[in-house]
Amino acid sequence: MFFSKLRGILSSDMAIDLGTANTLVYIRNKGVVLNEPSVVAISEEKGRRQVLAVGEEAKQMVGRTPGNIQAIRPLRDGVIADFDVAEEMIKYFIRKVHNRRTFANPQIVICVPYGSTAVERRAIQEAAESAGARRVFLIEEPMAAAIGAGLPVTSPMGSMIIDIGGGTTEVAVLSLGGIVFARSVRVGGDKLDDAIVNYIRRQENLLIGETTAERIKKEIGAALPPEDGEGQKLRIKGRDLGAGVPKEIEISEKKIADSLAEPLASIVESVKIALESTAPELAADIVDNGIVLTGGGALLKRLDVLLKNVTGLPISVAEDPLLCVALGTGRALDSIDIMKEALLKAY
Repeated sequence: MFFSKLRGILSSDMAIDLGTANTLVYIRNKGVVLNEPSVVAISEEKGRRQVLAVGEEAKQMVGRTPGNIQAIRPLRDGVIADFDVAEEMIKYFIRKVHNRRTFANPQIVICVPYGSTAVERRAIQEAAESAGARRVFLIEEPMAAAIGAGLPVTSPMGSMIIDIGGGTTEVAVLSLGGIVFARSVRVGGDKLDDAIVNYIRRQENLLIGETTAERIKKEIGAALPPEDGEGQKLRIKGRDLGAGVPKEIEISEKKIADSLAEPLASIVESVKIALESTAPELAADIVDNGIVLTGGGALLKRLDVLLKNVTGLPISVAEDPLLCVALGTGRALDSIDIMKEALLKAY
């Protein structure tokens, strides 16, 4: 009965992939309508905070702001680190997609990491409610990613997914519309960036920022070193730690692969634990169907080869890995009566 009352205003209902690196918003009947960095620029004067920019505009300010302005990422490791800033960011995105200052209070489905605590989930729910949501449902990230990747999550067949986001990696085995086993580790794109920064500082005596590290990861990042020598090379700029002056150096694909070995080992270990904990019948299905990679981390070169070498199983990358969680959360919104059980488990 409750859902029948909403039919007149369903167009305002939305699904949000509230990611550590990017936030995506899905509107019923329209698909993904917003994909922007989860960054908010705040100015602080006389103890008062004011939002200056959100999303792409704010990201351009990271590492370039004067003393009274901060470019803040309100989510860390997949959960809210700064409640007030997260609330402002959600409010901004809701208003932006509705293209007006005021809006019909929407019903919202938001994805959360599998390993998030009740307190962390409550913080996400309250931030969305404070931003104007009429009712908030939560869905666990592995389930959303699997739905978005087109896996048969409601069938009695076992499916395995690895979702590598900005803050967390979710490894899960799903069957009959539920999560049979899941493991969440707080290793994702951010930790890969940090590993690159630390390696270049240690090996090249050069200090680079997180924006440069992200560019290196996207352009020449790899999970395994190239078979023939150093691979691709990239010119990067930073500050020489010895002389204290700006400097430009050339970095190779092999060096970046070496720098990523440690955080990737944590992901590989989680995959091994998930496989060891899977029931024999489901394991047999995974042998047949393989493992699907989603999330921005799935785009890292040769990651599928690394996982195939470790597990011996077929590994495939979802068709649009960056959008899988948002699309899956959106499909849960579109089928909210069918998905109600999965949503309420996370709520």
